[in-house]
Amino acid sequence: MQGFPERGGPGPGPGPNDLAHLQATMHAIELACASIQMHINPAAAEATILSLCQSPQPYKACQFILENSQVPDARFQAAAAIRDAAIREWGFLTADDRRSLLSFCLSFVMQHASSKEGFVLAKVSSVAAQLMKRGWLDTTAVEKEAFFNQVNQAVLGIHGLDVQFTGVNFLESLVSEFSPSTSSAMGLPREFHEQCRRSLEIDYLKMFYCWARDAALSVTNRIVESKSEVPEVKVCNAALRLMLQILNWDFHLNNNSTKTSINVFSAGARLDIDSSKRSECTLVQPGPAWRDVLISSGHIGWLVNLYAALRQKFSREGYWLDCPIAVSARKLIVQFCSLTGTIFLSDNGQMHEHHLLQLLSGIIEWIDPPEAVAKAIGCGKSESEMLDGCRALLSIANVTTPFVFDQLLMSIRPFGTLTLLSTLMCEVVKVLMSTYPEEETWSWEARDILLDTWTALLVPLDSTGGNAMLPPEGINAAGNLFALIVESELKAASSALTDDVEGDYLQSSISAMDERLSSYALIARAAIHVAIPLLTRLFSERFARLNQGRGIIDPTETLEEVYSLLLIAGHVLADEGEGETPLVPYAIQTYFTNNIGADEHPVIVLSRQVFCFLSMTALVDFSIIGFAEQCLDPKMRASVFSPRLLEAVIWFFARWSRTYLMNPEEVRETHSQDHQLQSQQLRKGLHSFFREHNQGKLVLDIIVRVSVTTLLSYPGEKDLQV
Repeated sequence: MQGFPERGGPGPGPGPNDLAHLQATMHAIELACASIQMHINPAAAEATILSLCQSPQPYKACQFILENSQVPDARFQAAAAIRDAAIREWGFLTADDRRSLLSFCLSFVMQHASSKEGFVLAKVSSVAAQLMKRGWLDTTAVEKEAFFNQVNQAVLGIHGLDVQFTGVNFLESLVSEFSPSTSSAMGLPREFHEQCRRSLEIDYLKMFYCWARDAALSVTNRIVESKSEVPEVKVCNAALRLMLQILNWDFHLNNNSTKTSINVFSAGARLDIDSSKRSECTLVQPGPAWRDVLISSGHIGWLVNLYAALRQKFSREGYWLDCPIAVSARKLIVQFCSLTGTIFLSDNGQMHEHHLLQLLSGIIEWIDPPEAVAKAIGCGKSESEMLDGCRALLSIANVTTPFVFDQLLMSIRPFGTLTLLSTLMCEVVKVLMSTYPEEETWSWEARDILLDTWTALLVPLDSTGGNAMLPPEGINAAGNLFALIVESELKAASSALTDDVEGDYLQSSISAMDERLSSYALIARAAIHVAIPLLTRLFSERFARLNQGRGIIDPTETLEEVYSLLLIAGHVLADEGEGETPLVPYAIQTYFTNNIGADEHPVIVLSRQVFCFLSMTALVDFSIIGFAEQCLDPKMRASVFSPRLLEAVIWFFARWSRTYLMNPEEVRETHSQDHQLQSQQLRKGLHSFFREHNQGKLVLDIIVRVSVTTLLSYPGEKDLQV
C-alpha cells in the first residue's frame, strides 16, 4: 500500500530449514489455541503459548504466524508475544530492529484494514502503540514526524474508508497508552510515563484532536444525505470516540500548570470541586491553547447540529438512539458541558455562557417536555437519550453557579433551568411511585443523576458553610419537588410491608439511604419555609392517626411512615458533623425572621412533634398527650414499637441534640451582618427555650429514658449500641 512500507522484521528472510521451523511453530500455536477453545488439556496449551512469549527474539515466528495463519486466535497470540518479547528485550534491540517491529505492526493493521477480525487488528494496533511509547524518549522529532505523516494520510482517508477507520483506531490506542490511567505496565519508573504523557500533551494531543475532527467532517455529509446506513458511519463513530477520549485526558498543562485552576470569570465558575458526588463528573480544563479548536472554530455548533440532523433523520427508528454513532455523539456533547477554566476568555463569563447555551439548545430536546419524554420511555422508547440529558445538566451544574444555571434556559424557554430540573425530577419520582420496580431501571438512575445535580448546585460554596441561594423561581421549584419526594418516600414506606415487590425496593435502598436523604435535605433547605411546616404537618397527622386508631387499626403502615419521616427530618434539621460539632444548618439560621418567639420557631415546633411521640412532658401538644406514654409502656412498646423504629428515634436524638441541645456558644461568623444577627437571634431563642425555662432538662430526660429503655429491651440489637 502506498504510504506504508512492506512488512518485515529484524534479520533476513527465512531459509528452507527456517521455513519448516516457522510452520511447525505456527501449527503448534494453532493447535494450542484450538485446545483452549475446546477445553482439551488447557494447561499444556497455555504452556505452549507461554513458551512463544518467553522465547528469545520470537519476532520472525510471530510475524510468520500473523501473515500466514488462518486461525485468528493464533494471530492474536502472536501479536501478544511480539509485545512481551519487545518490551522485555528492548535494551538489546538495535534502533533498526525497533523501527522494523513498529513498522511491521503499523503496516499490518493498515494492509489488513478490511479484515473482519477486528480483535486481531485491535491487538496489533495496541502493540504498535506500546512499542511507540517504549521508544518515545529515544525517537527524534524527525522520526516522529515521518511516522505520524503516514498515520495522518490514513486518517484523512487517502487510502480509503477502511484504512481511515484503522488509522483513527490506532490513534485511540496511542492516546490510551500514553494516559497514565490506561497505560500498560512496562517495568519502567513513573517518571518515564510522566515524561511521555507530558510530551504527547504538549506536542501532539491537540493535533490528534484536529485529525479526528477532520476525519468526522469528511464523512458527515455522506451520512446525513444517504437514505440508508453507509460505511462512513464507522469512521465518524471512531472519530467521535477519539475526540471524547482526548477530552477525557487529565490535562496538566493549562494556563497555570495545574489541573485544578479555574478561571474565576468563567460563567460564575465554581471553585469547589472536591465533593464526592461531583467527582463523578470530570471537569475538562485544557487551557487557552485549545480555545481556537474547541471554542472559536464553531466546532460545538457543528457537533450539536450533526446529532440533531441524525436524530431527525432517524426519528422513526427507535433503535437509532442506542446506535454507536448516536451514543458517541451524545457522550461528546455531555463532555463538552464540563469544559471550564482558562480556555474561556476573562469576559465576565459571556463566552462560557454562550458555549453552554449552544449545548443546552440541543440537549433540551432530549428531556423536554419531561412528561412526554417519560411517557415515550414507558411505551418502549430507549431511555439512553434522556439519561444523557440528565448527565448534561449535572455537568453544567458543576461548572456554574445556581443563578447562571437557572438563567441559561430563559433565553430559549419561558422558564428557567431550575424549573426544568425540578419538573424533570418530579416526573421521574412519579414514575418511581407508580412502579417501584423490583430491579433498578432507568427511573432509579435518572433520580440519582438529578439528585447529584441538585447537590452540585446546593452544596456550600464559601468558607462560611452557607448554602447556595436560589432565585425565587428556583426556591419554588425546590419546594414543590421536596413535597413530592416526601410523598414518594411515604408511599414506599407505607406499602413496604404489604407488597413484596415494593418491600424489596425499599430494602434495597437502605445501603444508599443516607446519601439520598442528604440530597433531599439540601433541596428542603433551599425551600426551608416550605419544608419544615410540611414535615410538621405530616408528623402531626401521623401521630393523630395513631392516637385515634389505637386498638382498632393496625398501626404498622403509619409507623413505617413515621420511621421515614424521622430519617428525613433528621437530615433536614441537622448535619452529621463528621467528627466536629455540627452547627445549625445555614438555611435555618438565616431564613426565619427575628420576631418569631422561641416556642413558635418552626424548628422547635417540628422537634416538639417528635418528642411528643415519646413521653409526656411540658413540651408536648396536649391534643395527643395520651399517645405520649406509649414508648415507655412495656405493653405498648411490644405491640406498637419495633427495634428498627426505636433505632431511628435514637439516631434522630443523637443527630438533633448535638446541633440544638448541646451546641457550643460560638456563633458561626458570616460576611453578612444581617445573617449574623439572625443566627444570634436563633441561638438566643434556643438558649431561652432549652435552658432558661428548664425545657432542656425535660428533653434530655426523654432522650436518656428512651435510650436506656431501648438498649435494655433489645439487647441483641448491636447496631443500637455502637
